[in-house]
Amino acid sequence: MNVSKIRPACVAALVLAVATICALLLALPGQTVTTRYLNDLFIFLDGVHRVSEGQIPNRDFHTALGPLVYYVPALGYWISGHLGAAMPVGMALMVLMMALAAAHIVSTRLRPAIALPLSIFLILIAAVPINLGESINGLSFGMFYNRIGWAALGLLLIMYLRPIHRRPFQSLLDSFCAASLTLLMLYMKLSYGLVGLGFLILMLLDSQQRRWALAAFGLVLAGGLLIETIWDSTEAHINDLLLAGGVSGSFKSLDELVSVFLRNLADYTLFALFAAFALWRTRSIRGFLFYGFCAGSGFMLIMQNFQTGGIVTLPAGAAVAAELLARTTPASADRKTPALAAGTQLLLLAFVLPSSIHHAATLGLHAALASTNQGQAVPLPKFDRVRLVQLWTEDNYPVFSRYLESLGDGARALSALGEEAGRVHVLDFVGPFSAGLGLAPPKGDSTWHHWGRTINEHHHLPPETLFQDVRVVMQPKWPVEFATAEGLRQIYSDYLSDHYDLEEETKDWKVYVLREPAETVSRSPEDDQDEEETFSSSGG
Repeated sequence: MNVSKIRPACVAALVLAVATICALLLALPGQTVTTRYLNDLFIFLDGVHRVSEGQIPNRDFHTALGPLVYYVPALGYWISGHLGAAMPVGMALMVLMMALAAAHIVSTRLRPAIALPLSIFLILIAAVPINLGESINGLSFGMFYNRIGWAALGLLLIMYLRPIHRRPFQSLLDSFCAASLTLLMLYMKLSYGLVGLGFLILMLLDSQQRRWALAAFGLVLAGGLLIETIWDSTEAHINDLLLAGGVSGSFKSLDELVSVFLRNLADYTLFALFAAFALWRTRSIRGFLFYGFCAGSGFMLIMQNFQTGGIVTLPAGAAVAAELLARTTPASADRKTPALAAGTQLLLLAFVLPSSIHHAATLGLHAALASTNQGQAVPLPKFDRVRLVQLWTEDNYPVFSRYLESLGDGARALSALGEEAGRVHVLDFVGPFSAGLGLAPPKGDSTWHHWGRTINEHHHLPPETLFQDVRVVMQPKWPVEFATAEGLRQIYSDYLSDHYDLEEETKDWKVYVLREPAETVSRSPEDDQDEEETFSSSGG
């Protein structure tokens, strides 16, 4: 089969077919399997529970993550009816929605030999339950917002290319796709959205694409205003971001910058080859700015992620370079330039194929494990479809298995409280009891704490804010994140002793219950008048 002769409509159909397969692999098992970052998974499930109880992110609880981080799995929960299926079903829907934009973008701007491997690469990044740059045994939906951000940004960068297969209403579809991807990034994780806006500004330099770029800006503004009328928490979200930024927003040291660059040196080297070949052919200043944008923005994003590799802007930029090189190759007797264009397309395949195979295998592994009920179930009734699995290495399994044991102990302690259980806050990285036991969540607290990244001794929520609606405080003896638990204990210990009583102490927990205020006797005006008459008659 000659790939170059595949029609654009077929390319779009193949992209949608691949996305559908990925979505089915995620959604059909109806369970979540994890080997790492179990604590991160509980962040999202706690948020899903809060949203399902009517709470609104940043208005009713604090978080530095965008609201879509909670609403995407909440949609999966609404469809599936189980918290254990919330993440995979929500991610399946997200993959399908992103595939609609991907099908339009790649089929109108890339030749099939470039469009198919790149689109499959980006779809698998969005679908695979693994932190980018980690091994196949690191199954986790933790930090899934980074993968969504990378995939959305990679698709957006392809729009640097002018369309070669124009459709009816091309500019309208372009502006809608660009605005949708930008809004997705803005309300998933702000840093990706800001990079997306920066790219739209760069597109204003292209007179032939300025129209849809301006329209995309308008749609982003209109979408943001509409979201704000419903959400009404943009200011609160910015305040939560500033609080977290005060902890982890400082400039990195030179050693850290060099270390990140060296870990991704191979990708940067390949990207530099693509950019050099394309600039040699095009001699474009705008192209030079674009490749610099891909390299710089990708480096900036990975520096503020918990991620070692996987700068997706580099293969996306390389795909643009390969396409431009193919477009500018003259049809002449000189065989060197056509050979160079064909060679760069093969090199692009070599660039994205290893990661695509790795992610496809990981997605298949998750589907197989989830379908066969492998692993240890979380000992909380609402999390019975969340399973911790040990693969061929121990990895984090012993630590998380012991943590799950402590959750069972905490659940028994809370059940002993009877009707007093509810509005629970855990002095740890995350609190899984409200969602896992179906308890009413408190308002005013946070879905997660991470010492040195979201809180420290100088930047944290005041205790009057954190505990304003908390009735039960659980202090772990076996926390999921020791540094965070110890830091929280030191910050809030005085407030805890002043307002809560130690109700019970188990093997793994200290359970504190809100101290009831001292009983006061209500007085009426008639009581005061009777007292005055008594006082007068006694000669007082």
